[in-house]
Amino acid sequence: MEDNAMASRNEDNVIVKMDIEDDRTTADNSMNKLCSKFIAMYWRSFILILWPIVLAPLIIINDGRMYKCLYVVALMAMYWVTETLPLPITGMIPIVLYPLMGILSTSATCDAYINDTTMMFFGSLVIAVVIENSGLHMRVALLIIKLIGCSHRKLSLGLFYVTMFISMWISNTAATAMMIPIIETVLLELQAQGLGDMFETDDSNIPDTTTHERSKKPTHSTMVYYLSAAYASSIGGIGTIVGSGTNLTLKGIYEERFKHSPGINFASWMLYSVPTMLLIGFLTWLWLQIMYMGLFRPQSKDARAIDIGEQGEKVATAVIDKKYKELGPITWYESIIGFLFILVVLLWFFRKPGFIRGWPSYITDLPVKDSTAAIAFTIILFAIPSKLDFLRAFDKDPAKRPTKLSPALIDWKIIHTKMHWSLIFVLGGGFAIATGSADSGLSTMLGEALGRLKNINVVATLFIVCLFAEIVTELTANVAVANIILPVLAEMVNKTC
Repeated sequence: MEDNAMASRNEDNVIVKMDIEDDRTTADNSMNKLCSKFIAMYWRSFILILWPIVLAPLIIINDGRMYKCLYVVALMAMYWVTETLPLPITGMIPIVLYPLMGILSTSATCDAYINDTTMMFFGSLVIAVVIENSGLHMRVALLIIKLIGCSHRKLSLGLFYVTMFISMWISNTAATAMMIPIIETVLLELQAQGLGDMFETDDSNIPDTTTHERSKKPTHSTMVYYLSAAYASSIGGIGTIVGSGTNLTLKGIYEERFKHSPGINFASWMLYSVPTMLLIGFLTWLWLQIMYMGLFRPQSKDARAIDIGEQGEKVATAVIDKKYKELGPITWYESIIGFLFILVVLLWFFRKPGFIRGWPSYITDLPVKDSTAAIAFTIILFAIPSKLDFLRAFDKDPAKRPTKLSPALIDWKIIHTKMHWSLIFVLGGGFAIATGSADSGLSTMLGEALGRLKNINVVATLFIVCLFAEIVTELTANVAVANIILPVLAEMVNKTC
């Protein structure tokens, strides 16, 4: 009996120990989950607090201006890449740290934020806002699509190049957002007529049961249209110097670093970039056609799916015609915006085209840059009325006489609401980095350190730089990466050439 009691007590002790161990394991697992969740939620706060401390040895070991500038640049680079703070807020850091750390005065730092490139950027944003507000971009898009044709291949090509063209003048996001409703309307109408499907049943990872609701996924042709809008808007941004913030970042940093250079003008940028843009756009469209629309594979499922015949083309054309008619007749507002837009583009292009004298040379001997035309365009928008009601002020019919003043082509409320003000500080932060680096000697130090790259093949160096930029921009904003890389590259080129 005693042996049995001893055995029973031992078993109880073992069970108790196992329960305790299970409780500890459960507690450990719970603690690990809590820690993981805490880190996932607050990792940006850790970077915000710890990264300045990690960089502190830079200025403790050597308190020279160039090392202080390197400290600020490294701090901003980490904050930009991880978006620990909003991008424009990070861009303001030099205004605080440069004067306090003895790198640049407040006035010199702030001068880097509001310069010719910043004003050019502001003017280009106003142009984008007023074009979008007028609806002119929608009319142009529909007209071009009607001219190209409405078979699936022609329609996808037309939408691709229309999106690229629009993205040359307005933001990539706005261009994509504008084209998506057109794409969706066309695809829905084709589906309603039995000439194609937007979605198909997704049988992957679905249990084999008739009661389970099957999920849907877009068909290959649908993917082509939506991917085309996204890809084309990004590619179109390289076509003009105002097409993307990264282009203006390059212009600003280049002209700041190489003050005696001729600079980057609108005409030279377009002559270099537009052929490249068209080629990249065509190759991208061609790849989408091969992958998802059965190009060169006429008997494939994808090729048969997009064969809508003449009836399908008529349906698509009817949809485009209907969308265009919904816009109504061309208004004075659209006409004058279109005229002013063409005028400002011509002023940009012929400011310094290279093959003839630029128009400013007929007016003044002082250097005139593209921001002059952009700001002139902005001022005119506030001076010209959006309606011609004043012409009927003395009409015999009192009902036709205007009762209130016609608003201008644009007002400050619209600009204030739709303007991407934050990007100005992102650009300014990059220009401040370039100015501070050059003035403190940091650029010279980096250039000397990178000078040994002259022994490496130029093509290999270019490939490495492009690969690095492409990988990093997958994770963070393009303008932020440009602000980090371009000042370093400028000095590297200066030392290796």
